[in-house]
Amino acid sequence: MKNKQYKMIVSGGGTGGHIFPALSIANAFKTKFPDSEILFMGAEGRMEMEKVPTAGYKIIGLPIIGMPRKISIKIFKFVYYYFKSKKIALKIVKKFNPDIVVGVGGYASFPALNAASKLKIPYLIQEQNSYSGKSNNKLAKKASKICVAYNNMDKFFPKDKIVITGNPIRKDIFDFNLKKEEALSFFKLSSLKPIILIIGGSLGAKTINQSIAKNINLILENEYQIIWQTGKNYLNDAKKSIENINNLENIYINDFIYKMDLAYSIADIIISRAGASSISELCIIGKPTIFVPSPNVAEDHQTKNAMALVNVDAAIMVKDIEAIEILVPTAIDLIKNSEKCKILSENIKKLALPNSAEMIIEEIKKIINT
Repeated sequence: MKNKQYKMIVSGGGTGGHIFPALSIANAFKTKFPDSEILFMGAEGRMEMEKVPTAGYKIIGLPIIGMPRKISIKIFKFVYYYFKSKKIALKIVKKFNPDIVVGVGGYASFPALNAASKLKIPYLIQEQNSYSGKSNNKLAKKASKICVAYNNMDKFFPKDKIVITGNPIRKDIFDFNLKKEEALSFFKLSSLKPIILIIGGSLGAKTINQSIAKNINLILENEYQIIWQTGKNYLNDAKKSIENINNLENIYINDFIYKMDLAYSIADIIISRAGASSISELCIIGKPTIFVPSPNVAEDHQTKNAMALVNVDAAIMVKDIEAIEILVPTAIDLIKNSEKCKILSENIKKLALPNSAEMIIEEIKKIINT
């Protein structure tokens, strides 16, 4: 092995689903190569600009924004910042001169990988979803390796470059089962009543929140408890929906759950969006899960992610358009069906890949030592 200080750029972000895997890869790389230097590149004003420095890493923000899904005057703004970001990224990558660039998805990922391609610096793509976007399809041609979480990804990428590694998850998740007493105390809930964990992603999910708000009395009438992550934009409305409820001791509500390992430990069933990172965590957790895929993502990839589990009886899916009417009744029916819960739990655990970050680092090691 080379006796040198390795340098790596990790690019991407926008949501926790991209940021948490990125940090897991960085942490694993730092564990393997303690003297390494790691630089993150993200999008200005997005979550990574806060989360990455908190984790102890330097990050540079690019002015890039997401492409509008409908033709409008916003397309001109997108094009301007797209080319500006490509120019900035080229300068940053050239100056930092990394041994490798890793892209974890999100629109901030493209400029750095594109710069690496132009500068003939090796790069690795970490594709989290079961359906690849156009950017990664284009970048795949010159990528050294493409780490994926699903089978049959050779319909998007060159087969000889694909390695199934799964998606890296937060380390504190792994010992979640040892924290039940701590969790009950933290959330102030009872061990004698079933608990539904509701997570709409790090930014929240409007439809899931509306579904819970409309049917909150049905949940409480059945003597169930809930841990409800609303997202910061929906917290006030969610709180208004429970203002006139008497048994608030059965509800924990917050915009963000900072102790997700504790929430996982006491959940009997979980309601979640179907982002790739969330799915990877939930496979490790192994609890019966109902997915409500977001319809507001490229190529409807969350539905494809969820169906990969539904097709092997590892999860239930409720369409976003149907959620307000049937999500809560579906959850209640699931809690009451212990046999179905057992089947879902056993099957989702079979899909877990707990050593994803370490597997990705092994691929990086091969590339930088070639």
